[in-house]
Amino acid sequence: MSKVVIDGQEYALDQLSDAAKQQIASIQFVDGKIRNLQAELAVMQTARMAYVNALKELLSDASPESENG
Repeated sequence: MSKVVIDGQEYALDQLSDAAKQQIASIQFVDGKIRNLQAELAVMQTARMAYVNALKELLSDASPESENG
């Protein structure tokens, strides 16, 4: 028998209404999407850091312009 814990309370899935089971399925679906988006965000942040580091390396080879002209 499968169980689910919600707010510290344990419920037997086979005793829940179809509506409650659908809500659980929706929560699981959304949780999966959130995990995927968090993973995608981590990839984007890593790529951004790589681009910033590459830019810094390129800029270290160039001399900065003075503010006076």
